[in-house]
Amino acid sequence: MSIQLGESDFQILKCFPVMSQLRPHLEQAKFVEQVRYQMKEGYKLVFLEVEQQAAAVAGFRIYTCLASGKFLYIDDLVVDELKRSQSYGQQLFQWLIEYAINHECKHLSLDSGVQRFAAHRFYLMQRMSITSHHFGIEL
Repeated sequence: MSIQLGESDFQILKCFPVMSQLRPHLEQAKFVEQVRYQMKEGYKLVFLEVEQQAAAVAGFRIYTCLASGKFLYIDDLVVDELKRSQSYGQQLFQWLIEYAINHECKHLSLDSGVQRFAAHRFYLMQRMSITSHHFGIEL
């Protein structure tokens, strides 16, 4: 088992089968291009690999804002549905916390869909707090 940043096209594409479980609208043929575009804006992709396959994947960025100072924001966090309850999510989450600390972040945050009850239980078990409501509008 190892945790590594997805930097090569091969590593990025290795993350697609897991990421598409969270983001089913994504197309494999466009995945690397989309991730590369987001990387220009600071996006990073990290994955936990077991037996040469991604078992858990996260996409994240580091931001600075007036409300929170410097923080790590998790865009995406998903464990392969066939590999859940094996602590892979917890290990990847801990890696993200350590990455944030090593990059002098003061906070780590994410948004989670209101229907994702299992994810909410996981985040609360990781000592996260529900700190705000997120509002959006389609344009």
